[in-house]
Amino acid sequence: MLTVPGRKICVVLTARTSYAKIQPILQAIQGYKGLELQVVCAASAVLERYGNTDKMVERDGFTINERVYNVLEGETLLTSAKATGIGIVEFSGTFDRLKPDAVLVMADRYEILSAAIAAAYLNIPLVHVQGGEVSGNIDEKVRHAVTKLADIHFPATKKSAENIVRMGENPEKVFHVGCPSIDLAKKVVENPALGFDLYKKYGGVGETPVLSDGYYIVMQHSVTTEPEDGRKQIEQTLRAMNRVKKPVLWFWPNVDAGGDDVSKGIRSFRENEKPDHMHFIKNMSPPDFMRVLYGSLGIIGNSSVAIREASFLGAPAVNVGSRQNARERGPNVVDVGYNENEIYDAVIKHCTGKTTSSPLYGDGDAGIKIADILAKTPLTFTKTLNY
Repeated sequence: MLTVPGRKICVVLTARTSYAKIQPILQAIQGYKGLELQVVCAASAVLERYGNTDKMVERDGFTINERVYNVLEGETLLTSAKATGIGIVEFSGTFDRLKPDAVLVMADRYEILSAAIAAAYLNIPLVHVQGGEVSGNIDEKVRHAVTKLADIHFPATKKSAENIVRMGENPEKVFHVGCPSIDLAKKVVENPALGFDLYKKYGGVGETPVLSDGYYIVMQHSVTTEPEDGRKQIEQTLRAMNRVKKPVLWFWPNVDAGGDDVSKGIRSFRENEKPDHMHFIKNMSPPDFMRVLYGSLGIIGNSSVAIREASFLGAPAVNVGSRQNARERGPNVVDVGYNENEIYDAVIKHCTGKTTSSPLYGDGDAGIKIADILAKTPLTFTKTLNY
């Protein structure tokens, strides 16, 4: 296969939690001769209340070609559905203006479905990273829908690659490369020093406890199939973490149905209980967050970072509830229900030191593999499925 010069690869970023996975891809494409990087930031990635990930992207040296605004206030099932429709309209115009040779999307958020549909109807080859995974709820349906719209697939695990082929996709277009965020995790393991004052660099609200004797990270989002229970679920975790004796770094939830109730629960708890060992943060650059995670006693909540990056880093994880149902796990994860005592007991017993590192989600070179394949493989719009 010969390198085709000047291929324009449009990478879509819609959420702060996706940036750790997308950053290594951006770096690899930007540095690859024969590829031209286009960046589109959308949805919560362009909003101040979620940490202005777009500004972080620019500080890291990437040019944002367009911003797409499609988030509706309310964080309900209805606003999620409407935002998806608005996203189709906005992404269609964006792709028509940028005229990329391929559009690359990540994972399973509803905004990604908008971009995938727009690219597919414009006959632009679609590249999907992290397809084939099983996790339950609406995320899994979105992920599989994007897989069926995609033309090139970069799954993170061997089992995910097998799942994509079983869904009828061409095995020659399925490349098991690992999860790109493991590229960052590998660099952190090689150079784990924090090197910055977390409170000065990222601000946040709440107390500023000393972290040198150990700390926990909490990252818990709403569950889109259980949006009405978001506040009740987060209150169980809040009460459990209020009982621990070590500092807690708490990250705000995603923009999902039920997310507003989760945020309200956190604010109410913070104002009423005034915990002196908790600090609340909106966002953090991927390398900095990875170093904070690596240095922690463990991560609690329901974010996929506890399943992926923490697995490679050997960071203990207490996975709360159903958001990550059926997702492949390494030895770092224990599962608990929405119960204060269960959560507290798991934190005290499991988050006591590093666990065995697992290469389940990759070995740290996914970004350059993806760029190399995008430069050399035919970028064609799939007309016939492999049934």
